Amino acid sequence: MDAAQPPARGTVVLADDDVLLREGLASLCERLGYEVAGQAGDANGLLELVAEHVPDLVIVDIRMPPTQSTEGLKAARGIRERYPDLGILVLSAFVEVEDALELLASGRRIGYLLKSRVTVVDEFIEALERIRKGGSVVDPSLVRELVSAQRRDDPLSFLSTREREVLELMAEGRSNAGIGRRLWVTEGTVEKHVRSILGKLRLPEAADDHRRVRAVLTFLESR
Repeated sequence: MDAAQPPARGTVVLADDDVLLREGLASLCERLGYEVAGQAGDANGLLELVAEHVPDLVIVDIRMPPTQSTEGLKAARGIRERYPDLGILVLSAFVEVEDALELLASGRRIGYLLKSRVTVVDEFIEALERIRKGGSVVDPSLVRELVSAQRRDDPLSFLSTREREVLELMAEGRSNAGIGRRLWVTEGTVEKHVRSILGKLRLPEAADDHRRVRAVLTFLESR
């Protein structure tokens, strides 16, 4: 790629010990207009690549060598601490609730997807775009698992059925327009529901939209 013409969507670094999956993701990212600055098969290689290239986005498997436990998650935490504005998408073969909540609590430009979701190309593309634009992404399977684990002390008990539906779609990373299309209501109606949700959750108004992320985390942690 010509150095005088930066990639349309920015640079990305990939880390996964599954070479076929990693190469497939790299090919897809390049077709979407990203420049793949490097690939790694373990967490140490990922950290070295990030330090060398400081990409716009990192895609990392949560489990990597040598122990196949949470090396990817630990690397993601370290990257977020050192490069707070860098987008991070963590992939996992299974729903791991505690790891996902810890990751999502770190703020904007963050995502958690099951690897099976990557095969649905449109959804994967949408996830990358949300993160690139400053949003967060939560795999719907994680949302469903959390919803199924009802807690006795539910801070969402005072929300209406419709407000719960709106909040659940917010937890999937959908915009107000996207929520409106899903629920067959206008975007203005969704905005009213969102304001009501934020008020009931006692999230004060701020200059940014972090309270929307906080509302989603309240939803996830309460289920």
